[in-house]
Amino acid sequence: MDRRRFLMGSTVAGGTALALAGCTPVQTSWASILIPREGDPEINELQERTFRWFTHVTSRANGLTPDRWPTESFSSVAAVGFALTCWPIGVERGWMTRDEARERTLTTIRFFHDLPQGPEATGVGGYKGFFYHFLDMRTGHRFGQTELSTVDTALLVAGMLFSARWFDGDHAEEAEIRRLAQAVYDRIEWDWAMVRPNRISMGWHPETGHIPHDWHVYNEGMVVLLLAIGSATHPVPATVWDEWCSVYDRSWTDRWGPAHLHFPPLFGHQYSHMFIDYRGIRDAWMRTKAAEIGDFDYFENSVRAVAAQRKYAVDNPMGWTGYSADVWGLTACDGPGDFKQVIGGREREFFSYSARGPGDRDDGTLAPTAAMACYPFAPAEVTACLKAMKVRYGAAIYTGFGFLDSFNPTLTQTDQTLLHGRIVPGVGWVDGDYLGIDQGPIVIQIENHRSDIVWRRMRGEPNVTRGLKRAGFTGGWLDEA
Repeated sequence: MDRRRFLMGSTVAGGTALALAGCTPVQTSWASILIPREGDPEINELQERTFRWFTHVTSRANGLTPDRWPTESFSSVAAVGFALTCWPIGVERGWMTRDEARERTLTTIRFFHDLPQGPEATGVGGYKGFFYHFLDMRTGHRFGQTELSTVDTALLVAGMLFSARWFDGDHAEEAEIRRLAQAVYDRIEWDWAMVRPNRISMGWHPETGHIPHDWHVYNEGMVVLLLAIGSATHPVPATVWDEWCSVYDRSWTDRWGPAHLHFPPLFGHQYSHMFIDYRGIRDAWMRTKAAEIGDFDYFENSVRAVAAQRKYAVDNPMGWTGYSADVWGLTACDGPGDFKQVIGGREREFFSYSARGPGDRDDGTLAPTAAMACYPFAPAEVTACLKAMKVRYGAAIYTGFGFLDSFNPTLTQTDQTLLHGRIVPGVGWVDGDYLGIDQGPIVIQIENHRSDIVWRRMRGEPNVTRGLKRAGFTGGWLDEA
């Protein structure tokens, strides 16, 4: 199941969160290392290698980033938003000149600004200001029968809005970046996507209309709602946020570790945090919860989600090979295929691309991005994971472009047809692709911890701050914005 259509029906950092929950902190030999703010050299190398993937695969002609590579692929508009966010990071790190970053950014935003929009099923890139989830790499038109996606549009536009904040110079092209980014955002008809009371639909198909699922369970959808509420042209009412929070009790649990708003795959605890600094700001629900349990906000919630995943890896209730305090990370990612196989006298079920999490479609497949993109939440534990994965699995999973998307140490041989990757002797199943929506969070989240580049700029982004304030957030940097 694609993470971008994943819907749940219900439902230092790690040690601190576990202690708050009355649990024994997970101990690890690596995580005792003190990580300087600039980061461990191996973390820095991972960030640069992953950044280089975006420069290698993103089209210089139109700015489209493929969904995956080296397998031939369509473009993912969310991956484009992540690429846009990566370019300024590359400039700050000395990996790219400002001239190249400006050229790439303007090419991309111009292309999306000028893409034809309309209700037709073909020949357009979007409708009502939204964009289709997947686009043809050459034309930018809708790929196949993919949906008009509210979340992928939000992630694309978040990257554009960050670009507009970072390219703040007098250069005419930087001024155009700012103008076009705002224009793309302003024309999105968020209110059109609110087809059920106080809920935003996940998307729309020209053939069948709005998708019958809404953003209504704690997950990455926060960025959708906040951009929609903050719109100056087509806003949805702030009651959308109240409705969003009204079902939090379904997700609050301490089953897997410290009590938190649980969403099984870790991407749900990362995506909104890539662009919005939730440290010290709280909505009404968070203010109430903080009064009950002490210092708590959405950032701390993600800290606890990381601690819960590490505890789950230590407990390893399903007995998968390789899980430990140092090797962990379940999220949406590629997998070997959809089949069952008896291993060690036990029938195991495996999946292809799927959203994975504690107790939810866990098939022994680990995704390095799940851990690496949690760097701001648990820098020592993430650094430990990076080092352990490299020591144990080496070049089979870690390459010149960083980590391949996923691997499964339990599946060491099979007669089944693999939908992705291959069996590597001595390692297990290893994916053959890198995925843009998994590469981006690694680069961005490492930088958020290292230098605050994205968070700092977005703390001054007027559309985001307007959305937060309308949704009832107060405190911290927001009161000073």
